Amino acid sequence: MTLCTIATIKVKAGQESAFQETALRLVAAVNANEPGCLLYTLNKGDDPSTFVFMERYKDEEAVKAHRAADHFKTIGREMGAFMDGPPNVLRLVELG
Repeated sequence: MTLCTIATIKVKAGQESAFQETALRLVAAVNANEPGCLLYTLNKGDDPSTFVFMERYKDEEAVKAHRAADHFKTIGREMGAFMDGPPNVLRLVELG
């Protein structure tokens, strides 16, 4: 069962570049170290202070491995300094 997550993050004004640089380090670490993660991207829309992580995992074990990973904990804490509130997280089960 493939699981997906869409995490929307609002960043403090003026902190967009610093957040993006830090978040891209997380993207690189996840893609290099988590074989159960099928997709992990950072995206940006029309609003320059809103970023969206799109994530896709092969199963629940891969999700658990992601959440337990040192790079997720460490870099995630660093990203928190730039965030304007908690992320809005949508968890999905892929149907087809």
